[in-house]
Amino acid sequence: MNARISGIASYLPEGILDNDMLSKMVDTNDEWIMTRVGIKTRHILRDPDKGSSYMGIQAVNKLLASTGTAPDDVEVLICATSNPDYRFPSTGSIICQGANLKNAYSYDMEAACAGFIVALQEARAYICSGIYKKVVVVTTEKMSSMVNYQDRSTCPLFGDGAAAVLVEPTEDSSVGIMDAVFHVDGIGREHLLMVAGGSAKPTTHATVDAGENMLFQDGRTVYKHAVMDMLTSTLDVMKRNNLTSDDVKYLIPHQANLRIIEAVADRAKFPMDKVLVNIEHTGNTSAASIPICLDEYKDKLKKGDKLVLTAFGAGFTWGAMYLVWDI
Repeated sequence: MNARISGIASYLPEGILDNDMLSKMVDTNDEWIMTRVGIKTRHILRDPDKGSSYMGIQAVNKLLASTGTAPDDVEVLICATSNPDYRFPSTGSIICQGANLKNAYSYDMEAACAGFIVALQEARAYICSGIYKKVVVVTTEKMSSMVNYQDRSTCPLFGDGAAAVLVEPTEDSSVGIMDAVFHVDGIGREHLLMVAGGSAKPTTHATVDAGENMLFQDGRTVYKHAVMDMLTSTLDVMKRNNLTSDDVKYLIPHQANLRIIEAVADRAKFPMDKVLVNIEHTGNTSAASIPICLDEYKDKLKKGDKLVLTAFGAGFTWGAMYLVWDI
């Protein structure tokens, strides 16, 4: 028994924030942003009354419709997000209600930008153990809710979006989720975090005034670790499965920064025509970036294509996954 992705869907909100609009909000310009991170536009959920769950519901509903899956047949929904609607209840529970998943158990998990591949590994474990047969993994990130639009170094990076996949069993051992490697190193905490808003430093007027309830990133340190860690995990999962870059149809990296993607691809010996990239018009959507990219390019994928997914995020948390496409 193995686990396979049997369906995929994504949702991007209609609001667009382009570089010219950003240049009117903060001291930046299109050339500066494109040169450093390769992002021209990002989607923004502008409705202040809607959170990450709204986008997750749209993605899950699209997934159910496209796969012909009855809501009552879904047994568990795993929600990967760093932007939950509330500290509690779980965003997953809200998505279940909104998508009418009356029989599904649900919970949130948080592995920052690596959330999708970590949640996919959890779904694989449920399937391969025989506990469940229909698992939905949904990733949804309203990144605009934590971005400081006065910080020129971080505000151009992030966009909003969601994606969902259906994971089911297969008796064909040559397809599906084949292997994964994951790592975490707490050294990253001070370099990429939201300082206030949690139990260690609750929100106060002082933390809000100091901007500590917004995302903080030490760009140079994160860049260095992201390149090295995405590279090594990619090479590790390929070595474990006797793969070379010639064997792999596509590398699908977390869409954090075009320069990071290019550096990882170059060192792993992947030409850019074998790397799926959509960051120019989506920005960094954290845990949702890989499945949004997969959904955008799904018409290019064929059953049997060997894919390597890799991601890096706060924690530091990172890893890579080898899967064989089966849609």
